[in-house]
Amino acid sequence: MNRHRPPSVQNIAMYSNSLKNREKILSIAPMMDWTDRHCRFFHRQLTRRALLYTEMVVADAVIRGDRERLLGFDGVEHPVALQLGGSDPEKLAEAARIAADFGYDEVNLNVGCPSDRVQSGTFGACLMKTPDLVARCVAAMKAAVPDALPVTVKCRIGVDDQDPEQALFDLARMVTDAGTDAIWVHARKAWLEGLSPKENRDIPPLDYEIVYRLKAQYPNLFIGINGGVKDLNQAMAHSDHVDGVMLGRAAYHEPGLLAEVDGALYGGSVSSPDLPDVVLAMADYTDRHVAAGGRANQVTRHMVGLFHGVPGARQWRQHLSIEAVRAGATGDVLRDALKRIDAAARAAA
Repeated sequence: MNRHRPPSVQNIAMYSNSLKNREKILSIAPMMDWTDRHCRFFHRQLTRRALLYTEMVVADAVIRGDRERLLGFDGVEHPVALQLGGSDPEKLAEAARIAADFGYDEVNLNVGCPSDRVQSGTFGACLMKTPDLVARCVAAMKAAVPDALPVTVKCRIGVDDQDPEQALFDLARMVTDAGTDAIWVHARKAWLEGLSPKENRDIPPLDYEIVYRLKAQYPNLFIGINGGVKDLNQAMAHSDHVDGVMLGRAAYHEPGLLAEVDGALYGGSVSSPDLPDVVLAMADYTDRHVAAGGRANQVTRHMVGLFHGVPGARQWRQHLSIEAVRAGATGDVLRDALKRIDAAARAAA
């Protein structure tokens, strides 16, 4: 299986120009343990245009670890961005250089993750407290990669007792001066003390208006919004105020909505993919993955919610949950699960 294929210089320039021209972009958020290469390959069957993100990869791991395992991807995933975690400008620069060699379309710096892991490593959301360090990291990364490769930042509006009006705008000013190509803002604070990572995804109140104000202050910089976006109608509403919208858990738990992305946000005569065709493509992909030594459930776990709200969805979920974990499971698990959807559709007709 082709794990990565560098995009042409022309394609990188096209994506970079989309940021510089502040064209509308919808992206799928980087999500730990979720947006791995199999998830991204699946999402790309549903939308040809959305920007896909990797899980966060720590710069030290990129430099010292198994790069093919950590960074490898299939060429069909383009445009695809690598999210890096770290706080050492030199290490982040080296990791960004490696990412450029792998052919990523964007390198993003994580300044928003509130997990215990990133707190112990003094990066992620902790970096909201040191915007000058974030700026040095961005500058080092920009200097390490080709001019056409975008370097971006994903942040929160603040952490703990910070005043978001100061924290967010100070960070934006400094990383803009350092040359960032875009800022993606998760429109919540992160509470590093008192809330778990899961609670930080829901409990701090959303403040979309502050992101709108940030865009108004930086009209010539690509600004994207993230947090609590549940469907494409909400995404379209946000796109009236900012340049990009990032879908997270909604896209993962109900991936079928991604089939409408290209037509809704990018316009033109774009036809939605046929979900059964997507399943059959993923069954073939699963066969290849298993033949290479992988397990079927490493692919199918990302597809459990594909038929959300459709007759037969319960049988689909049950079949994948039970059969894909069995020894020797192949893409036939998906083919057989699809028969249950077909049977339910005939029964409902």
